[in-house]
Parts: sequence; structure tokens; C-alpha cells
Amino acid sequence: MKLSELSYGSSARVVSVDGEERITKRLMEMGVIPGIDVTVIRSAPFGGPLQIRLLGYKLAIRRNEAETIEIETPSDTQEND
Repeated sequence: MKLSELSYGSSARVVSVDGEERITKRLMEMGVIPGIDVTVIRSAPFGGPLQIRLLGYKLAIRRNEAETIEIETPSDTQEND
């Protein structure tokens, strides 16, 4: 599942960050790394940016950047057990 698909108020764990090297590096420098929990706290309408909470701070990212972030939700983890 991609971060861009996560609904408002939901939490998930980052599995991987893929995509263009420049964007991937920037996201990882801001703390979006595998194993980190993220929560969607706001979603702009009409394909606008997402605001997420991670590591105790809020971060706004573009939807195309959120498309590069692979996540797993708690329900995904339970299904794999």
C-alpha cells in the first residue's frame, strides 16, 4: 500500500521509500525511513498535499512523493502473521 492511499487519521509503518533518487534522499533526510510510524493528519482536497506526523513533528508532502512511500498498516501486519 502507498502512503497516498492512507485515509485521514490512519497510521501505518514505512516499509520502503522508492522512486527518483533526489526525492527519496530528501524524504529520508526528513525522517521518512523504513520502520518509522506515520499518521495522516490532514489531506488537501483535489489531489493537494498530505500532512503527516512522524517522529514528533508534522510534515507536508506532495501526493506524488507519497506515492513513492510503501507502507503497511496494522491490519496488513496481522494478515501476514
